[in-house]
Amino acid sequence: MARRNQTGTFEFLLWGLSEQPEQQHILFLLFLWMYLVTVTGNLLIVLAIVTDVRLHTPMYFFLASLSCADILFTSTTVPKALVNIHSQNRTISYAGCLVQLYFFLTFGDMDIFLLATMAYDRFVAICHPLHYTMIMSFRRCSLLVTACWTLTNLVAMTHTFLMFRLSFCFKKVIPDFFCDLGPLMKIACSDTRINELVLLFLGGAVILIPFLLILVSYIRIVSAILRVPSAQGRHKAFSTCGSHLAVVALFFGTVIRAYLCPSSSSSNSVVEDTLAAVMYTVVTPLLNPFIYSLRNKDMKGALE
Repeated sequence: MARRNQTGTFEFLLWGLSEQPEQQHILFLLFLWMYLVTVTGNLLIVLAIVTDVRLHTPMYFFLASLSCADILFTSTTVPKALVNIHSQNRTISYAGCLVQLYFFLTFGDMDIFLLATMAYDRFVAICHPLHYTMIMSFRRCSLLVTACWTLTNLVAMTHTFLMFRLSFCFKKVIPDFFCDLGPLMKIACSDTRINELVLLFLGGAVILIPFLLILVSYIRIVSAILRVPSAQGRHKAFSTCGSHLAVVALFFGTVIRAYLCPSSSSSNSVVEDTLAAVMYTVVTPLLNPFIYSLRNKDMKGALE
């Protein structure tokens, strides 16, 4: 196949959410509703934390950061998908695709690092309660969030710059509803071995290291809670961690399925990959505000 220069006029075709014409209207309304609820819910979380003095603690500082990252994460992919469905035009420019890839990786990895940071915060609060205010000072919390943003930008830049070395055939269809590493490498006309190795080691580290840190933190947390003599104390300690554990299970389960489990190029595999992508790019940010507010009395009071 002839290769075209990777210029501003070069375009990809996005596979989209469905190829069935009769489903487009329903998908548009469904994803528009989910996007509006996601932005509104996470924005309310941020406003509640900013305006209520009772919520000016490290746990809610990280939660506000996670809500901001979720708004940006969803806004990277869903508006473009909505435009494509509404206009019946599935094209995206080469430059637009790489810009979307960069911001998608930045905000997606930010979610991963923030969830690990929140697990560390819960570990300190439950296992070292007397030193909590000293360890989790505002300065340290700010440094942790800054470190998360710095790491995510470095990872996103590495993957995005490596995409520049690949050649793509004209009008290739990306088997997803947005530009991501795996689908882009599948349609490349040049050698992708370096990209695949970097994705395996760097991408694997970005997912598995925070996941293992969360796992170790919660093993220590559970062992500390079980030593609490009163049932009421144990219940209170578990309730502060339940929301975070639910989000971690939902997010990491779908991310690990999408990035660390091999998939073929069959149509069934494309549908499965798309469903997994919808889960961690749309459904998880949508559910986060409900999970954190419904199980938290302070948050419910602030929202009211």
